[in-house]
Formats: sequence, structure tokens, C-alpha cells
Amino acid sequence: MQNKLKVGDVAPEFELKDQNGKVHTLEMYKGKKVLIYFYPKDDTPGCTTEACNFRDAYNDWNGKSLVVLGVSKDTEKSHKKFADKYNLNFPLLSDESADMIQAYGAWRLKKFMGREYMGIERMSVLVDPSGHIAKIYESVKTATHTREVISDL
Repeated sequence: MQNKLKVGDVAPEFELKDQNGKVHTLEMYKGKKVLIYFYPKDDTPGCTTEACNFRDAYNDWNGKSLVVLGVSKDTEKSHKKFADKYNLNFPLLSDESADMIQAYGAWRLKKFMGREYMGIERMSVLVDPSGHIAKIYESVKTATHTREVISDL
């Protein structure tokens, strides 16, 4: 499923629990910039690099009134273990049904070693304070994505 969202669109609403069982909705963050980053799986090399880069840059993005939300299909329990292991300082939302992931266009046909399957594309969406899509980051690079987002703020 290709991303049908574009800059200027109203960001799809969601209601998901984080690693601590707390419910998050987009409406909760009205008036703030929100970066929703989609990643394939907790505690894998690329996903760990990306999460730790956001953790380490906390003062840079938090000083710009940015809320960072990580989203994958992993369970709350898996998110909790991942967040605790790496001392992550932002919510990881569990979307086991992939409804939100699909709504934001991150559920895509992927290819690996000649096999095709549906999975989460590593991408991010920046939502402006009014709830509209400000920027879509396609196929992000885990090592540099955090700096790219901060420079865009």
C-alpha cells in the first residue's frame, strides 16, 4: 500500500497504547509539532540505532517543542523491554492491528532476498501544531534521520 498522504493533508487520528499502557491520541498533542516515526521491529540493529539517536538528541528536539512517537506492530510488552533496555525517553506506540501504520502509508510491499511480503517501511511523518502533515520522510537512514528532522524544525 503506497503512501497516499501528502503535505497539507489532515493527519489521521489514532488511539494507541505506549510501552507503559498509557493511551496516546493525535488530539492530545494539538498545538505541538509531532514526529511519528514508523519502524519495523524492536531491538533490531537499525531500529535500535534510530531510537537511540532520538534518545540522545532529546534536548535538541525537546527544546523545539517536538513530540516524538515511535510506532511499530510490536506489543506493549516488547516496547517496554526495548525502551527499558535502551533508556528511551519517548513513547513507543503499539499498533498490532497495523491500522494506524496503514493510515499513514507505512505498510508497504517489501522485498528481501527475492521474497516479497507486506511490512513496515521505515519512514516518518511530521505533523504541524494544527494537525496537518508538514513533511513526510520516506525511506529514512537510521544514522542521520534525527539530525535531518532537527534541522527541519
